[in-house]
This record gives sequence, structure tokens and C-alpha cells, in this order.
Amino acid sequence: MSLLEQAKSIRTFIGSRDFDTSRSFYRDLGFEEVVIDGNMSFFKLNAFGFYLQNSYVKEWIDNSMIFLEVIDVEKTYKWLEQSGVHKKYKGSKLSSIKHLEWGAECFLHDPSGVLWHFGRFNN
Repeated sequence: MSLLEQAKSIRTFIGSRDFDTSRSFYRDLGFEEVVIDGNMSFFKLNAFGFYLQNSYVKEWIDNSMIFLEVIDVEKTYKWLEQSGVHKKYKGSKLSSIKHLEWGAECFLHDPSGVLWHFGRFNN
């Protein structure tokens, strides 16, 4: 049996400058929180998810990026803009859609600085 046959999901770990603020941010984005303990939660959206830790290492956070592939970047961007999370949370920033050779994406920084790419591929 191969690793591929055994794989069920892949989950990244990200840190947070202020754990409670980051938890609130991700709940506002629509993720469901599953508390693991006082220093870690699992955030899920359908079959996708990641672990948020109560840990801040600037170099790590500044280099953390997550790509969430979406069906429609324009609708996703509009929803993100209307949600107001980028205005509600200090440090959060929403960047406009970039159309590139491979597809399109927009960007959202979480309150700690983790960079989310919301994108779609041309194929």
C-alpha cells in the first residue's frame, strides 16, 4: 500500500500574534473552530482545514502563505470585501485581484501577517 492510498487530508500549522483575535478572525471568515486545547484550534471549511497555534515567531509568520483554490475569484473577492474582516481586524489587509498567466488571485493578510491567496487556475 502506498502513501497516496493512505492519505486523507493535508493540514498546515500557522501561528498567531494574538490567539483570541486570530480565532475570531477565522470564525468571521466562516471557518468552524474545533478547540484542541488552550493553545491550539483546528479550523475547518468543508473538507479543508488548518491548525492555529498560540505561538508567534515573526520570521515564521512573515513567511507563512496558504493558497485556497476557489471556483470564482471575483465572487470570493466581493464576499471578502463585503465581510469587512480586513477593516475589523488590525493588521489585516485585502488586496485586489491580480490576473496572471496561470489564472487569477486576490490576497488577504490575517491579523498576524499570514498571507492567504484565494485563486483559481485557468485549467
